[in-house]
Amino acid sequence: MYKARLFATRYSRLYERFYAFSEPIILNIMRIVSNISGGRLDGLMTRMEKASKGFLFDCKMCGNCVLSSTGMTCPMNCPKTIRNGPCGGVRENGQCEVKPEMVCVWVQAWEGAERMKNGNKINDLQFATDKSVQGSSAWLNILKQREVQAKEQLTVEKAS
Repeated sequence: MYKARLFATRYSRLYERFYAFSEPIILNIMRIVSNISGGRLDGLMTRMEKASKGFLFDCKMCGNCVLSSTGMTCPMNCPKTIRNGPCGGVRENGQCEVKPEMVCVWVQAWEGAERMKNGNKINDLQFATDKSVQGSSAWLNILKQREVQAKEQLTVEKAS
């Protein structure tokens, strides 16, 4: 998985293009399947997401995916699970202080972000992960969040 993660960082611009193209398609398919199945296939979709993102990005399934903002590098691979840049322990050669055999996840993230069209998103503040969604599908969580926002918008429009 480590080599796949390095590959994703090296080709982050290509992954970014693919993500921009496929995100609406994936979300629409997942929304339709989830609605038709009444949520009974959500577990299957989560396992499929885990398998694909695990292989491609060494994803840890935090349920709060920020790959497109971190140079296609999963920050949850950081032994300290830091989501907003490197800790103070990055060695001069870019290696991790906790796992000296590993390049710091944030060194990789910055390298990947430099290659991306929207690489400046790495500067956006990432909130701490919501541990209640650990192991769940980030895609399904995005859909649920959008549904809540749409309902709130309707409520605001009706009140106006």
